[in-house]
Amino acid sequence: MSLVLRVILAALKTPLRALEAFGEVFVLLAQTLLWGFRRPFRPVVFFEALEFVGVGSILIIALVGTFTGMVIGLQGVEAMRRVNAESFVGSGVAVSLCRELGPVLTALMITGRAASAMATELGSMRITEQIDALHTMAVNPIQYLVVPRVFAGLVMVPIMTMLFILVGMFGAYGVAVWYKGVDPGQFWANVQWYTDPSDVVQGLIKAAVFGLALALIGCHQGYNASGGAKGVGMATTRAVVVASVAILVMDYFLTDIILALTPR
Repeated sequence: MSLVLRVILAALKTPLRALEAFGEVFVLLAQTLLWGFRRPFRPVVFFEALEFVGVGSILIIALVGTFTGMVIGLQGVEAMRRVNAESFVGSGVAVSLCRELGPVLTALMITGRAASAMATELGSMRITEQIDALHTMAVNPIQYLVVPRVFAGLVMVPIMTMLFILVGMFGAYGVAVWYKGVDPGQFWANVQWYTDPSDVVQGLIKAAVFGLALALIGCHQGYNASGGAKGVGMATTRAVVVASVAILVMDYFLTDIILALTPR
């Protein structure tokens, strides 16, 4: 094999592997949808996944959401006070949290906490041959392991996003009104006047897509892990990195699509 051909193959190796992984994730999504509506249904497993993804993330979402709202409120007041428009800081915080920061930061936090755990758990089961044991017991591992986690991500990330927005607004209110002296009536009046239901809907649509993606990527990396304990660790790392990058990339395209479809 010539040197030029070896260089070309080496250069194409990474994008081809990425394309292959992209296809594998979509195959997993199709299998999840296929097995998600077939008996036997396991509500206990599903509610356990809901608790893990959602309830277990409440503290970190509340903490990050509060301080995100506080820092945006602080920066917003300082910036808008230069043009005597600090009363509009509430509407600016509300729109930014609903459209962008709420769904994106919520998804990133749940990726670091839940998607990594999904990859680790499924990877450990793959390495210890527990997934193969499910096959021998006539239990489909996609239905038993992947479906509850994917549907939990789809349901709970939007709910956690609403919590993020709520605590973020109270954090911004506390800094803007109690610390910086913004009039509370003007703060909430501008929030009500300039924040539309479509802003909230846009954020919840993004959150649902992000939740589906992060759960799929975490399950995919863990389900296909190999190479012992080192392989499980690498699968966990890849799950967090790939899901985080995917969230940011999808955020742009979803924003572009939603803005194109929104009547002006």
